[in-house]
Amino acid sequence: MPFLVYINCQAAHSPWRAGRINGGIMVNQRIAVIGLGRIGSAFLRQMLQRNGKGIVIVCAAEPYDTPGKREAEQAGIALKTLDEIVASADAIDVLFDLTGIATVRRELREKLAASGNNHTVIASETIARVIWALITDERLPVIEGRPTGY
Repeated sequence: MPFLVYINCQAAHSPWRAGRINGGIMVNQRIAVIGLGRIGSAFLRQMLQRNGKGIVIVCAAEPYDTPGKREAEQAGIALKTLDEIVASADAIDVLFDLTGIATVRRELREKLAASGNNHTVIASETIARVIWALITDERLPVIEGRPTGY
């Protein structure tokens, strides 16, 4: 008979770090989404459907009033600044940078390195698109001319 182990994760929206998947134990990956424009909003909606099923959405960041920011607020996802996310990044496994702004990604890398964080992975829009292709048949918005590299 499988058993369930709970680990308290204070920084995450959900206090439970482990979840039951197919009768076994799977550690939830704690994620943050930065950039809740067209792409980030669509990605957040898909992640909300899976919240607690292998992932926990810890927080999100978006400086502007967007539909995705309102969805995150309605879902109870903590909205933070980049500096607040970096300060709590030890409690984040994967940071999805969906801003499409190279300087934001560079700032995140530099601030995480300066804080001594060797745990959190910054996932670019390219990685989000791979995940998207695996979890849904819907089309992720495309913004023409937008760079998607690391």
